[in-house]
Amino acid sequence: MEVTLLGTGAPAGLPRPDCSCAVCALSLAAHARAATALLVDGALLLDLTPGAAFAAARAGRSLGGVGQVLLSHPHDGPAVEVPAGLPQPGRVPDGRELALLTGHRVRAVAMDAPGTGYAVTGPDGQRLLYLPPGGAPAGLEEGSAERYDLVVADVVGRPDALAKLRAVGAVTPATDVVAVHLDHDVPPGAELRRRLAAAGARAVPDGTTLVVGGYEDTPDGSEVPRRTLVLGGARSGKSVEAERRLESFPDVLYVATGGTRGGDTEWATRVATHRERRPGSWRTAETCDLVPLLAEDGAPLLIDCLSLWLTDAMDAVGAWDDAVWADGGERALRSRVADLVAAVRGARRTVVLVSNEVGSGIVPATASGRRYRDELGRVNAAVAGQCEQVVLVVAGQAVVLRG
Repeated sequence: MEVTLLGTGAPAGLPRPDCSCAVCALSLAAHARAATALLVDGALLLDLTPGAAFAAARAGRSLGGVGQVLLSHPHDGPAVEVPAGLPQPGRVPDGRELALLTGHRVRAVAMDAPGTGYAVTGPDGQRLLYLPPGGAPAGLEEGSAERYDLVVADVVGRPDALAKLRAVGAVTPATDVVAVHLDHDVPPGAELRRRLAAAGARAVPDGTTLVVGGYEDTPDGSEVPRRTLVLGGARSGKSVEAERRLESFPDVLYVATGGTRGGDTEWATRVATHRERRPGSWRTAETCDLVPLLAEDGAPLLIDCLSLWLTDAMDAVGAWDDAVWADGGERALRSRVADLVAAVRGARRTVVLVSNEVGSGIVPATASGRRYRDELGRVNAAVAGQCEQVVLVVAGQAVVLRG
């Protein structure tokens, strides 16, 4: 089964008409995207968009053999002229299946938001899942879902849809996940590729033809790094960046090293903000005992953050007292850091670690402050040396330092 993406953009396209934002200004030429539409084996058209016939011609395809046009959006959208020879667009009711003369079977997939998803099985048995913008499958149960060879979905807008599909086994490491309905909420080019790669997905230009089942570059082995360190200053967006890297995966264990601080309302507000931002399927552990967690197999691990872990470790060895520091405290801290670094190196599960990047500004006025600054720099450098990818977040922008 072959799928040609006549467009890969949001319903209004990219750039949006009359939008002056920075992303739209950059989305020109090769970065421009028409509204998403899929041509399956030249026989089935999923979503009819303006200029579909011209888009097909540019891709070296024809709409002359299309026998069925199906709509996925929550409404029929603006009036689009139906090219000559094409049947009138329709929609399959949720849960119903449509058999085409070409041997394709199309089943409507219920969504958790208005719109219709389509599971297409080709004559060769390969399976495609196409989801509308802003939608995720509803009512999925483990073991009940089909396994798909290709998933075409709104990965940026609804990363939780991918997490749901992974949770029930519908998406596996061998599934080719292609992001569509791309809008101006993410910059084009390298930033888009980086963000999608973290989710085990990719984007392709308009007009690309994909062979379903022919994808060999599996995200599990090559695109999603096992260990990632995300660095940044205060309020730089480092925690958001770390969470974004795992939001398309189910059952993430979020490890909060800061714990709770009784009576500190400002800290409680910070913690509450973090919790509200996380997907509901994530679990939380409040601990600084990271080595056992890193040694275990299991779901992806998000550790936020190493700077608070270091504070706890320095408390435990008496590092703030000069005499204790000189009389074994420094040696004890080195041992704790070495154990942590060894655990990161040996981790078998996907791990994203967050830490503060300090020491670029004013030198602390106290010896203990300077000691903490120096030790955090050493921890960051040691952990970064064990990570496939290291990212520095500055003013909300992620700069890849390694990977």
